Amino acid sequence: MTTFPGSPRVLKGALVSIDPEATIPNVIIFQYNPDTLTRTLKPRTAGAGAARAEAQLLTGPPEETIKVDVEIDAADQLEKNDPIAMTMGIYPQISALEMLNYPKSALAIANTALLATGIIEIAPPSAPLTLFIWGPQRILPVLLTDCAITEDAYDPALNPIRAKVALGLRVLTYNDLSITNPGYYIFLAHQILKETMSVVGLATDLTAVMGSSVRLG
Repeated sequence: MTTFPGSPRVLKGALVSIDPEATIPNVIIFQYNPDTLTRTLKPRTAGAGAARAEAQLLTGPPEETIKVDVEIDAADQLEKNDPIAMTMGIYPQISALEMLNYPKSALAIANTALLATGIIEIAPPSAPLTLFIWGPQRILPVLLTDCAITEDAYDPALNPIRAKVALGLRVLTYNDLSITNPGYYIFLAHQILKETMSVVGLATDLTAVMGSSVRLG
């Protein structure tokens, strides 16, 4: 089906996993952009037991979580006889999402070897830097907290060919990341952009609210 010539180009949402030991990032592009995205912001404040003077203190940016459902379907690829879809269905795409939860197997093997030699203090592996990209205004470092996969259909070899993946993400801020982590500056840039966006079209005249010519600033 041809696209109407005047229709805008729609950007795709994506998750990008950046491993400092890998030469190229792992880019997981959403096949279909989700219809909805649920964001929850919880302010970081001094808490209920704080003194009166501290009631409005903010201890950092809010704790933000994102819920998004991603659909994956091999129908188009199977129609075109795509060799990967024909032999593995959407197993590679699902595996790419799942691997955001896994440490590298090579590191697990190396740690097992170290334990066998008597070394008992082994630092747990760090997760790669994962970015949630939802348009040019939203590029956020995130941590995958939930990944619920519902496989809806299979090929004769029992490879999944259609699935829905419910993703839970926690936004990582400069409160969570080291100053040497690139995600620290990615979130800081996001906040600066958000501050700029927040004043676009912002009204300071309270006439419509208060019924008099009261102004804020």
